Amino acid sequence: MDFANLDFERKKRTGFPEVVFCQGKNDSFLVDIYKKLYERDGSVFGTRATEHQYELVKAELPNAQYDNVSRILKVPGKDDSVELVGNIAVVTAGTADIPVAEEASLTAEYFGSKVTRVYDVGVSGIHRVLENRNKIENANCVVAVAGMEGALASVLGGIVSKPIIAVPTSVGYGANLGGISALLTMINSCANGISVVNIDNGYGAGYIATQINRLAVGSSIEK
Repeated sequence: MDFANLDFERKKRTGFPEVVFCQGKNDSFLVDIYKKLYERDGSVFGTRATEHQYELVKAELPNAQYDNVSRILKVPGKDDSVELVGNIAVVTAGTADIPVAEEASLTAEYFGSKVTRVYDVGVSGIHRVLENRNKIENANCVVAVAGMEGALASVLGGIVSKPIIAVPTSVGYGANLGGISALLTMINSCANGISVVNIDNGYGAGYIATQINRLAVGSSIEK
């Protein structure tokens, strides 16, 4: 393709096929990329898509599916019945963090991981975290999604034994600085076992969580 150099060997190298970042792409470029990836791989997964982009892709690939919460635009394969394995807990501080959490959850599920969603359990009502402690602890790893000051990851780091992937979100008032305050809180956490991805990067968290989950279950399952 004149405008894109698609990485068809990525799945062989890493166990994960190339994923499309839809935001900002030219309409015709996006459609051609989806068509080429579908032709080669039999399915396509894209992030940060719009309703408009979904309509464009669906016109060419009628089985395209769009989730308007996570903004995931995928074209599933003919056999999309992969058994989900292991367990990843995706936890949010509030309901405003759910779009980023769903990006993480749907990414992990697309790549073959079972996901347990524990939403709206932020530290302003810390009993909600404690009520769900066993459910969270039973997962192989935890994705903690929070805006404002981003304290959720530190709290979880102090009560569970599993690796935590912290996702700062841009949710919050002015001093939140578009997620920078949550990012700094998570990076500076004194709790152990916490790694941090970029602001609003649910996809990156879902990817890393799947890598951890595969190691935990001894699985090389590939989508």
